Amino acid sequence: MAKTIVDTDYLFLSSRVKAMESRLLSRDRMERMLEAPSPEDAAKVLQECGYGELEHLSVAAIEAELSRQREQLFQELAGLAPDPDILDVFRVKYDYHNVKVILKAEAVGADAAPLLVDAGRVPPAALQEALRTSEMQGVPSFVQSAALHAREVLSTTGDPQLADFVLDRAYFEDMLALAEDSGSDFLIGYVRIQIDAANLRTLVRTMRMGKSMDFLKGVLFRGGEIDVGRLLAASSGGSLAEPYAVSPLREAAECGAAAVSGGELTRFERLCDNAVLSYVAGAKYVAFGEAPLIGYLAAKENELTAVRIILTGRMAGLDADTIRERLRDAYV
Repeated sequence: MAKTIVDTDYLFLSSRVKAMESRLLSRDRMERMLEAPSPEDAAKVLQECGYGELEHLSVAAIEAELSRQREQLFQELAGLAPDPDILDVFRVKYDYHNVKVILKAEAVGADAAPLLVDAGRVPPAALQEALRTSEMQGVPSFVQSAALHAREVLSTTGDPQLADFVLDRAYFEDMLALAEDSGSDFLIGYVRIQIDAANLRTLVRTMRMGKSMDFLKGVLFRGGEIDVGRLLAASSGGSLAEPYAVSPLREAAECGAAAVSGGELTRFERLCDNAVLSYVAGAKYVAFGEAPLIGYLAAKENELTAVRIILTGRMAGLDADTIRERLRDAYV
């Protein structure tokens, strides 16, 4: 049974989140990172946002700092959030990421540990042990059934993409169930637009590859605002943009229609992410309640992605304009 959100339960947390927003990576800070004399100088800007000092810049050092930021975020908010289901909506993807890593490592006899992320609901070591022994107590039921199904698919087909489809479908179902249980309409809307964006990406990619209708039926996700039937109709001779005409994803769908014919995907991907962020940006204007927390969590995820794009781009010697094209909008 869904809970009832009481806005006043979030009075203290909403004030705390508003203060934390001032340290988010703003567009101005992004620009300073892009124009800094060196990658190391770009990394120094992040200290204003609470990041540690990155003296020896490397991909490994960047990922370690991003992981630390992610873990610190959930630890800090876990003791303050009245309802853990809201945090779990943002943690759940790391459970499924870890299952993918463990199963693929298991299939080729590799060590999964370096690629595991300690930000899910289940500690990575506990998840590894559960999958190794098939003793799944303490693992959420959605993850249990999806992991066992994905392992069977991988074992019988040898196709990791098919196993990923199983886990991705469970991920969205799990996330939507958590949002619905929380009783937050704002959180449910956030999950639904993520499903719509995922389906739009799937449509564009499968149509670019010339995949069959049967294939597409198997890889679209249910639970979004836009009915899967309309998406299938759009893929078989209709207008790709039509189902999204009154959606925040309208501009992304128009760009995606061009991408199907061979256009570049970078702008399309950015517009998909910007549409999701524009939805949660409405939380900035809510005085108190669960919405500011949801907005901040989404903004922090967007920030971590931006940090990775900027720093790895600078290390690779990309010019500022090329990196800028890949960046999503800033929350603040």
